[in-house]
Amino acid sequence: MRSLSRLLLVIFGLILVGGIWLTAGQVSAHPLSDLSQTPSSERPPPLPTIYPPSQAGNGAQVYWGMCQDCHGDQGQGLTAEWRAGFAPDYQDCWASGCHGESRPDNSFLIPASGAPGLAGPGALPRFRTAFELGSYIQDAMPLSPSGSITPDQAWELTAYLLSLNNADPPQIQLSGKTGAAIPIHGEVTLPESELPGGLLLALVLFLAAVGVGSGLTQKYPSKTKSGRENFYHHLHSPRIPVKQASFKFTLGAGGLAVFFCLVLLITGALEMYYYIPTPEKAAESIQVITSLVPYGNLVRNLHYWSAQLLVITLMVHLLRVILTGSYAPPRSFNYLLGLILLVVVLLLDFTGYVLRWDEGIRWALVVGTNLLKTIPGVGEGLYSFLIGGSEPGLAALTRFYSWHIYGLTLGAAGVGAWHIFKVRRDGGISSPPPPRGEILEKVPRAALVKKEVLAMLITGGILLLLSMIIPAPIAGPITDGRGMIGDSQAPWFFIWIQQTLKWGDPFWWGIGLPLFLVLILGLLPYILPNARPEELGSWFPSGNRAGQILGSLIIGLIFFLTILGWVR
Repeated sequence: MRSLSRLLLVIFGLILVGGIWLTAGQVSAHPLSDLSQTPSSERPPPLPTIYPPSQAGNGAQVYWGMCQDCHGDQGQGLTAEWRAGFAPDYQDCWASGCHGESRPDNSFLIPASGAPGLAGPGALPRFRTAFELGSYIQDAMPLSPSGSITPDQAWELTAYLLSLNNADPPQIQLSGKTGAAIPIHGEVTLPESELPGGLLLALVLFLAAVGVGSGLTQKYPSKTKSGRENFYHHLHSPRIPVKQASFKFTLGAGGLAVFFCLVLLITGALEMYYYIPTPEKAAESIQVITSLVPYGNLVRNLHYWSAQLLVITLMVHLLRVILTGSYAPPRSFNYLLGLILLVVVLLLDFTGYVLRWDEGIRWALVVGTNLLKTIPGVGEGLYSFLIGGSEPGLAALTRFYSWHIYGLTLGAAGVGAWHIFKVRRDGGISSPPPPRGEILEKVPRAALVKKEVLAMLITGGILLLLSMIIPAPIAGPITDGRGMIGDSQAPWFFIWIQQTLKWGDPFWWGIGLPLFLVLILGLLPYILPNARPEELGSWFPSGNRAGQILGSLIIGLIFFLTILGWVR
């Protein structure tokens, strides 16, 4: 109990210290400074001051060609001073016929108040973020010819308008993935590079791996230097048969699953300091975490990749149990607990995926949830219970958030603790009984623990490398406007279901088939022969050959459909 208390204290301390660290570097916003107005006159196209031109520099070129006639060369609007440089017949363009009530069919109406200014105090009052401004430019500008602007030009124009208002962060490339993090009416302080912190963490992991690895030179490592074992040691039986203590048999999957769960717990708690679970703010807060919070991008990437690697680890663990026949009695019920835990983790991954609430989650939000409606009799009720209404909105996001943070997390913790307890209660790692008259050679559990800790450290390095190189998915906030819409792709762990939906009825292929496959996997210990006691503790025992074939076919089918959908 003391070691468990210390472990919980360490986790709580990491979350608290990390939260203080993140909030200490919170983004600061400052009011816009006044923009000095320069005398208006006909000007040549602006020349870039740097090469290659910045996004705002390219936007200046687009602005000169498309926007300045109506909005002024400095964003001042259609002022009298700016119109003074026009030809006499065009100075009052809303009254001269070209943009008035009697305008030609290929023209557009300009109100008598003139086109609005785009720079200076009080400009752009209807827009909160760069994403809203960029989306509006792409959807509504220019008035003629409508739809002639490209998405890249829309973001370049947005960057230029921000620069006119002294609010552009030059280090950030505006897009649907970053625009919602940038406020229009203020400037932001960007965080420092995450590279030093990432390298420091990598160095700590490397030194820890060297320290743990050096202890493996002992044939049978002792408990600890102090002679006392910690909480993690007590997850294993006191002594383990030599052959089954080998990493080749366990693959370290159980220990790695615990490691990924701890990373998810800590990083998820840190993200909660900034995440806002409302449809208007959810995607925006994700972009703020990614772009503006110190080490927020690294924390989010660690959380994302830990979740994906946890699913893969549990699948490997499930396949290892099947191929070694380790689900034979008395471990049959614990095998079911492990299968339930895998399903709960998939639901956790799914709900976390939806919490992004951006264009990239449309499949999960629309297709995934609407599959419930196909269930005869109770489908509509289940859909309303999950979504909280007739269509996704605030209630849906709140329920997904609650399930992810509380319901499924507590469920996974409870089933996981029960699963680990049953491992000890069922006699630890599956192994054959000793030959008659002989004693099975065993080693202290510290021998296996050190190997698992070393695997955790090495995997932690790989996780850190992935998090620093490959960013977690992110897209623009959900909008009903045209353009800037992400594809309708399922999350990778449900791509195989998306593939089966093409085969026919959505209920049978989207719900019936997955449930049937899970049911067959759960019944393997009960409907097919199991490995004999003397065969346990080794790969591919002949006693459960049918279970190995059937289980491998099911997992292989899921893997094949996933790869097929991914490639397509």
